[in-house]
Formats: sequence, structure tokens, C-alpha cells
Amino acid sequence: MSVQFLFNSHGNWIAFRKDKYVFDTAGNWIGWLPWSDWDVVDTKGRYLGTIFQGNRLYEIVYKPSRGYPGYPGYPGYPGYPGYPGFAGFSPLPAGARDLRGSKGAK
Repeated sequence: MSVQFLFNSHGNWIAFRKDKYVFDTAGNWIGWLPWSDWDVVDTKGRYLGTIFQGNRLYEIVYKPSRGYPGYPGYPGYPGYPGYPGFAGFSPLPAGARDLRGSKGAK
């Protein structure tokens, strides 16, 4: 799979996905997609966020627990994917917010 760049609602690049793994902009592994949907869990198996519109990573505020997804194994260093630029503003879906700590998050 090619790299999928992920942005917050302000259009700032906050992460990227390569295969089922999600990395921050510095290439640090921050999560993965354990199920056959768009929910992302962190490296400890806790809900991190959901991918919307193909390139937006938001946290659903009241997301029911799906249980522990297991551990996929360390993915290794993905390499630098390049800079994707700015994606433009996108309104947040109802019940969602930008990931805490992401650029532009409140």
C-alpha cells in the first residue's frame, strides 16, 4: 500500500498510514488499524481515532470500547514519506474532535 497522509480539521498534516500502521509526522509508530474499518488504536490497544473522508483523523468523543485488539508486532521504521502540504479546512463531524496534541487542536 502507498502512504496515506492524515490531516486534522484545520488541514494540518498530523500523521500518515502505511499498510495497517499509523505513524506521526516524525515516523514514530502511534497506532494501527486492527479491524476491517477505519478505527485506529494506539500501540497499547486503546482507541486513538477514526479516519474520515479518506484523509482526516479525528477522535470520536464517546466511542464505545471494542475490547483489546491484540498486538500486531512492531512495524519498524517506515522512512520519511515526504511533505504532503496543506489539505484545507474541513468541518468536524458531529461528536468528533481533533486529536489532542495535534497541530491546530483545541
